Amino acid sequence: MKVGGQAVIEGVMMKSKDLWSVAVRDKKGEIHVKKERLRPLPKFLKLPFARGVYALYQALALGIKAIDYSASKALDEDEKPLSSTAITLTMLFAFALGIGIFLFLPLYLTKLLAMFVRPVADSSFLFNVVDGILRVGFFVIYIFVISLWKDMRRIFEYHGAEHKVIFAYEAGTGMGLDNIRKFSTHHPRCGTSFLFIVMLMSILVFSIIPKTWDFSWKFASRIVLIPLIAGLSYEILKYSAKASSNPIVKFLIKPGLMLQHITTKDPDDAQLEVALRALTEVIPDLEPEKPS
Repeated sequence: MKVGGQAVIEGVMMKSKDLWSVAVRDKKGEIHVKKERLRPLPKFLKLPFARGVYALYQALALGIKAIDYSASKALDEDEKPLSSTAITLTMLFAFALGIGIFLFLPLYLTKLLAMFVRPVADSSFLFNVVDGILRVGFFVIYIFVISLWKDMRRIFEYHGAEHKVIFAYEAGTGMGLDNIRKFSTHHPRCGTSFLFIVMLMSILVFSIIPKTWDFSWKFASRIVLIPLIAGLSYEILKYSAKASSNPIVKFLIKPGLMLQHITTKDPDDAQLEVALRALTEVIPDLEPEKPS
């Protein structure tokens, strides 16, 4: 059974085919768990490309719920957590800011460059390659900057715990902490790798936009094409996870795995326990091994 996850505030969210859960450790050391059943998917949402768009929507929706729950449990009693509405508005603002930084700004800078470099102005492909390189550059800089934030480092440690636990489950070699510690924090199905694939796919997809379009139409088309790019990237990510031993696939997924050196950190045993608890909630017959 395939499982996925996400790091939250002092915890981990896990999702299987039918269930999702979030486990959070509070200031006193107690683990709190929230678990819900997922609605069955209509058949058309299981089709290639459509499932990628829905997976992105579902990740955002469950992410909001998981962060809301983790904030309510992880913070001190005198620290008032944000309401669900505030969290939703914050994420919408972050989404709008992301569009500004990763879509508008690279496009605008490329447009300025095209005014002085004729080949960039004449070639739609070259224009989008420059635009894509700037987008990837901004993405890497953004990830590196937020990794310097102490609280974000804690989330990246839980991200590493999530990957180690999933690796151990997929390997089937036992779910004891001694075994889980041995696994890597870098997983080919990680959201970081997905985002990097999105960056690369956007270069190809945006190349179909006529170079004669003005700036406003080019920018609007980039927003409209996000679902298509997400669907394509999801299919590539699924295939790369299955064919990770293929030399060509290894080369293609390498940049995403390298980025996980920033977005994942080695967790401690307490964080592994939280990730393991979240996993056992979505796979009922999975029994963690007790320490010897």
